[in-house]
Amino acid sequence: MHELSIAQALVEQVEAVIRTHHALRASLIRVRVGPLAGVVPELLAHAFPLAAAGSRMEHAELALVKAPVRVLCERCGAESEAAMNRLLCAECGDWHTRIVSGDELLLESVELETAASPSPAS
Repeated sequence: MHELSIAQALVEQVEAVIRTHHALRASLIRVRVGPLAGVVPELLAHAFPLAAAGSRMEHAELALVKAPVRVLCERCGAESEAAMNRLLCAECGDWHTRIVSGDELLLESVELETAASPSPAS
């Protein structure tokens, strides 16, 4: 289960974001996962709480956003969606394509909680 090591790397990356922005903690972590990334999203979702235990994102929601498989045809130049195991151009049917989406595993965004500003004295 390499998803645990991926979750640990995600925790380190989010911790760096928290430090950079001087935040208290993360409340929502959005990760974009393509079907060709070699990651099982369900296993990553199960591994994340273990990796985040005791950290400043322990209670954060992990949102996994599915990325579609998209290819760019080298023959006709069209960009289209493709099936995971059939990377053909949807326009001309050629197999000379390049993957432009679907193999990514990206930290898309992090929502942070910061210290509340002190209220003005009344």
